This record gives sequence, structure tokens and C-alpha cells, in this order.
Amino acid sequence: MSNSIVRLPPPTNEPVLGYAPGSPEKAELKARLAAMMGERIEIPAIIGGREVRTGRTAEAVCPHDHGHVLATVHQCGRDEVEQAVAAAREAWREWSETDWEARAAVFLKAADLLAGPWRATVNAATMLNQSKTAFQAEIDAACELADFWRFNAHYMERIYGEQPGSAPGVWNRVEYRALEGFVLAVTPFNFTSIAGNLPTAPALMGNVALWKPASTAVVSGYYLMRLLEAAGLPPGVVNFVPGRGGEVGGPAVGSRDLAGVHFTGSTAVFQGMWRQIGEAIAGYRSYPRIVGETGGKDFVFAHPSADAEALVVALVRGAFEYQGQKCSAASRAYVPSSLWPVVRDGLVDRVRSIRMGSPLDFRNFMAAVIDEASFDNTLAYVAHARDRPGFEILAGGAGDKTTGYFVEPTVIVSEDPRSKLMREEIFAPLLTVHVYEDSDLDAALELCDTGSDYGLTGAVFAQDRAAIEKMGRALRHAAGNFYVNDKPTGAVVGQQPFGGSRASGTNDKAGSPVNLLRWTSQRTIKETFVPPRTYEYPHMGEE
Repeated sequence: MSNSIVRLPPPTNEPVLGYAPGSPEKAELKARLAAMMGERIEIPAIIGGREVRTGRTAEAVCPHDHGHVLATVHQCGRDEVEQAVAAAREAWREWSETDWEARAAVFLKAADLLAGPWRATVNAATMLNQSKTAFQAEIDAACELADFWRFNAHYMERIYGEQPGSAPGVWNRVEYRALEGFVLAVTPFNFTSIAGNLPTAPALMGNVALWKPASTAVVSGYYLMRLLEAAGLPPGVVNFVPGRGGEVGGPAVGSRDLAGVHFTGSTAVFQGMWRQIGEAIAGYRSYPRIVGETGGKDFVFAHPSADAEALVVALVRGAFEYQGQKCSAASRAYVPSSLWPVVRDGLVDRVRSIRMGSPLDFRNFMAAVIDEASFDNTLAYVAHARDRPGFEILAGGAGDKTTGYFVEPTVIVSEDPRSKLMREEIFAPLLTVHVYEDSDLDAALELCDTGSDYGLTGAVFAQDRAAIEKMGRALRHAAGNFYVNDKPTGAVVGQQPFGGSRASGTNDKAGSPVNLLRWTSQRTIKETFVPPRTYEYPHMGEE
């Protein structure tokens, strides 16, 4: 055991590779894509370091080519969850007492493996199983996850260094203990980085986890699990338990050993889990920590002084990158009537120029939505707008699921600022715009603030500094991540900690010390060097 007071390497953001024509990274990624397209792997559960094959299987496919099966996935249920809880409990005994430097080393190594020899594999899995373009996979699966692992280790070091003051003759200190029990990590399909961060952020702090990956993103999750093993993560610290939500989440949430939930997904599912925890609260060993990010109806609000060209580009990128399937995607916009003609024309021209197709063709800007349910849901919203007065479909509005789940980038104008399309999360390449009169700025800001239950991300555009300050005050609680003259997507670890409140979650910012603190239980220690020898106090010396 070392007696040195160590300092971790200062974290830096992983550089984003360009995958330009002729570049070595493009050649490597293309080769890995071809290899993975030519194989069909079997994905077991991984419990206590053991591969568990249940015989109850599902297929993992390419959303852009849904007839192509990437993997056969073994599905977990109550029995496997109970095995995972037992394995986690056993691993906790040693892992929770492991030196923090050793825990940090596992994830720092994982970051370097991801940035190096595993980069093409994890990016390719994300492109194929989640239908991301090379750039979208790169900024997510490679760069953001490497950033999470490096910056989280740095934040852990900072947290452990936060110590109380001590009076003369006394030494006060604080231990940051792991939670007693396991953390259930329920991860989404849309970001491989979130899938990797949700089980490992608690694990970094000495906790153990059950990881239930999204059923539509098991392939990339499986490769991340193998990467963690390669980095030296001990068996049972993270247990990989794919399966249907209720069949894994239900028994996990019902376990007496549940110490916390780390969740990204829909508001309805999160509220259901919270409700189940509340009803069972007397049966837990400890009060479970509940941390969740649950989506948004993210806005872009333009002032009459806004740069129209910058606004249009932000709307196109913010709404249609990764098919609008980002929690932070621009979904509703408020544009003043004085700017609308040029913004409208710019939007239509750019949207019509977007190339859509397989991510294997690097020339495409968009690919497919994640599955048939998403496809059908998106076109139902388009049909709602087409069949009712007060809506105008400016661009897109069609889809084709013959080969893959392709939905055109769609822009719809809504006269009613509180219409269904302006209020509800759609999670698809659909942007709804409301045009307001320049003279009604205050009323439009009020509509933006109250027009949705969510509060995740939002952006304002203006050249007028006073207007920027005014909009920032009016929309202070409407977004946990607020952007000025930029799209509302693309938060970078170490630069913009991510999360929102209202119906968007608990706002325990991912990529910040705030999140890691939720996975600790403090013990305060007071040591007195020379204890008193009498119980009397000086004031007792006379009447």
C-alpha cells in the first residue's frame, strides 16, 4: 500500500476525430463496420463476471436495415436479477473498501482503452445498433464517455479533498462511504456515453451496480461491458442484465438491497419507479437515492435582433442531428414575425438539402429512428398536424419503414403555442415553430416558460445584450442547460454539466461533482487528542 498523497492526471477533453476522406481513423472504422456487419454475435448477461445464458432471447437489429440481425440477446428476469443482487453484494465487501486511487485507475484505463484500441469497435457498434452517423457516434460513444471516466475521477479526488475544519486539540475529518446495497442503472438507447456513465459513476465511488441497458442498444452496451472487464473492473461490481423493463426493473426496485437508481429515460417510467420505491420505502435497508434525467421539450427562442442565419443553422443542427433523438434536441421554436420570412426560407432550403440514409454512407447527415414504435409515433404527430386547422407542414412529413425506420426531417408551424406538438416530447426529427408578433415579446416568453412541463435545455438568440439578459431572467427555470446564440444540444463534460428539472429530472448534473456526491454516504469522525479528565465546567467554580 502506497503512503504517497497522489494526484490524478489533470483531465482534458478527448479530441474529436474528423473521419475525413483518406484519414486513418475512417479506414479503421470502415473495416470494423464491415467486420461487424458480417457477424452475428451472442450476448449473454454478465453476472458476477460469469456469462449467463437464459435461453429466452431477442434480436438486436440495425434500425436503418431492420432485417439485418446484429446479435442474439439473452433476456433476464427475476431469477437473474436475484443472482445479480447476490453477486453485487459479494463484490461490495471488497470494492467498497478498495483504495480510491485503485478505483480511479480502472476507469482511467478504461478511458484510454476507449480512446485507443476500442474506439472503432464501440463507435461501430453505436452506428449499427443505434443508427448514428460516424460523427454522432464519435462525439458520443468515444469522446463523451472517455470524458466522463476521466473527469469523474478528477471530481472524486476533489470531493475526497473536501474536509471540515478542526479546533485546537481536535482532528475532524469526513469519510465518503459507498452506499450499502446496489445501484440500479437504467440506461437509454440514444447515448452510449450515458449508458456507460450511469453504472460506472456510482461504481467509481465504491458502489456496485446492476446495469439494465435499453433493449434497442444492447450491442454497444455489451462491448462497453467487455471493455470494463479489460480495464480491470472486478467481477460483480457492474452486472450486465439485459431484458424487458418490468422484468428486470421490477424485481430490482423491489429488492431490500436497493441503494439507489441512476436513470435516463421517459418521464412516465421514472415516475413509475419512484412510485414503486415510495410504496415500498419501509422495506429498504436505506432510503434509496433517486437520480434521473427524463427528457425534454427543448426550445429555441429568437429575439427580433437575432442573427437569422445563425438561428437557422442552430435549428437544423439542434433539431435533426441524430434524428432528433437527443434529450436536448430542439423541438419547439419561437420566432418573431419580423424574422420569420427569412428564417422560413432558410429552414426549408436547408432541410430539403439534408441527406438521409444508412450511417454506413458517410455522406449522410441523418439515419433512421430507433424502432418501429418511434417511427409510427412520429408519423402520428404529423398526421395530427395534417388533419387539423392551425398547422402548416413546411418541410418533410413523410416516412418509409420498408428497409429501415426513416422519417424525413420535418418542420411544422403551429398557430396555437400550446398545441400538442408544442407541448409534448416527440423524440424524433420534428421541429414545431410558433411565430409571435414582435410587440408580444413578454407574452411569448411567458408561453415559452409555461408551454411545456419539461425544463431540460433551451436556447435564446439575440444581438441585443439587454434582450439576452431579459430573456435569461424570464426563462431562468425553463432549462437546466441554457445556451445563448447556440443550439441547445452538445453539452461537453467538464464544460457544461448536464441536467434539468421540472419533468426533466432531478438535475443532479451528469459530468459534475454534484452527481458523484449522490453516490456517497458521509461519516464524520472527530478525534480528540487529550480528552478532559473531569466532567465539571469552569462556571461551576462559584455560585
